[in-house]
Amino acid sequence: MTATLSAPAVRRSTLLAAGAVGGPLFVIGVLAQAYTRDGFDLARHPLSSLALGDLGWLQVTNFIVYGLLTLAGAEGVRRTLPTARWAPRLMAVSGVALIVAAIFTADPINGYPPGTADAATWHGTIHSLAPAVAGIAGLITYILFARRFATSHEPGWLVWTVAASVAVLATNAASAATGDFRWLVVGQAIGAAWTTSLFLKMR
Repeated sequence: MTATLSAPAVRRSTLLAAGAVGGPLFVIGVLAQAYTRDGFDLARHPLSSLALGDLGWLQVTNFIVYGLLTLAGAEGVRRTLPTARWAPRLMAVSGVALIVAAIFTADPINGYPPGTADAATWHGTIHSLAPAVAGIAGLITYILFARRFATSHEPGWLVWTVAASVAVLATNAASAATGDFRWLVVGQAIGAAWTTSLFLKMR
């Protein structure tokens, strides 16, 4: 006899599934654009620069979709772990930050889009704050789940959570030290992998 999920369980599972696909879709979208966009160099240009130029709407859409899927996943976590107040809230902060990054586009940098000079604008400043906010929220989220996994005696998940957080911090540091933005994409992929695995675990 096959068990039938209740309507609330189905909705919770759907929200978690939405969150799970957000990260991989975003990274795939970034890479697809990075290697097909004229004048774009993943080493010299941050992924946010893809939101500039005639095809910039593709990356704007990528940011918005990822943000909305992250918000869905955060709601799924809230329904799955009703005692975990801050983790889903911080995930939601990351989702909102992605949407803010879409609304306020980055400034031209290192000659991209082709023919433009580097600039510093108010919307570029707001855009640059969005990843910082998302990064801080994400780091605290790692800490909260690491503590949860330690308390629930799940060593595999504890190691994975700690390793992912350290790797993300290391790739960000490597990018800052070398000026190579490819490290940030690596960090984004690692963070997305951890978040996706977490959402799938909760399903």
